[in-house]
Amino acid sequence: MYMFNKFLASVFASTAYALLSTAGWKRRTVEANLAHVHESNILDNVTNLEQTSAHKNKHILYKLIIRNLARHVGEMIFTFDEYKTLPWHCSEYPVKKNDCIFEIADDSARAIDKMRKGGIFLTAHYGNYEASGAWLCALGVPLKASFIPLKPAWLNRIVYEKIRCVKGRPYSISAKTPREFLDQLDGKAPDCAGQKQLFCLLADQDCRIGSALDGTFLGKPAKINPLPDFLLKHRPDTPVFFCWIEERRDGSRDVSKKILHAVEATKFQPENARRSIVDGPYRKWLEERISENPALWYGWTHRRFRSKNPEIYL
Repeated sequence: MYMFNKFLASVFASTAYALLSTAGWKRRTVEANLAHVHESNILDNVTNLEQTSAHKNKHILYKLIIRNLARHVGEMIFTFDEYKTLPWHCSEYPVKKNDCIFEIADDSARAIDKMRKGGIFLTAHYGNYEASGAWLCALGVPLKASFIPLKPAWLNRIVYEKIRCVKGRPYSISAKTPREFLDQLDGKAPDCAGQKQLFCLLADQDCRIGSALDGTFLGKPAKINPLPDFLLKHRPDTPVFFCWIEERRDGSRDVSKKILHAVEATKFQPENARRSIVDGPYRKWLEERISENPALWYGWTHRRFRSKNPEIYL
């Protein structure tokens, strides 16, 4: 059954890539973002780029982004259960399932153990970010991921009840008030059973609410999400974690490797000396990931700098 689902995932990825790239889906947005941050030299570490014009390189990077995105969506639709059934104990890794080896990165087991006790998990639209949530749930982490309900309603039910659900436990929430977020951290929400939750937030999008904070991203002014700093202001001892999946391929054995990285952020500082967790440690972490492989950050398809520089998208 797995091989058939993998075949379907491959067919889906190839078809989606062909359709999206031919249609130029989000191409103008991607190239506008790349042109806006060109001083950051983020193209330097991208493989498959020819030493030609900047326009040529941006076009190639666009193709790589769409190819990676189509592949990860295919995995989420057809082979996502691989992550949901991984072992609970970190000591059982690495583990081989079908044609993939799953590993826990060095020094990440300690962070994962702390994540099981709750906190804040900040991640981004980087790599297979959906899979990191399912994998953490399989590891016994009480994850609750904030999300905006999808439309139409039937699609939202599928995502909530099937995709973002591990062992019968949905791990996505649509909290709307500060009290709801704090209750998740405190373990006081109705569905927490008294256990402090690991509240997850994708914090790499342009924040367009009135309380958005001024910050920087890839060397450019950007509006940032104020929620993590708000939560830490009221719960300053809450640990903050970053997590992502690294993908490798062993060409000699035609086996892929997926490595889960988890790190705890720098201790949040008191009010009189603190800096934003999003504009500080989180930004540094994400910029390092983008520098490693810009083609895995799907934030290029978002109008990330619209609040500060709307003219670049005209």
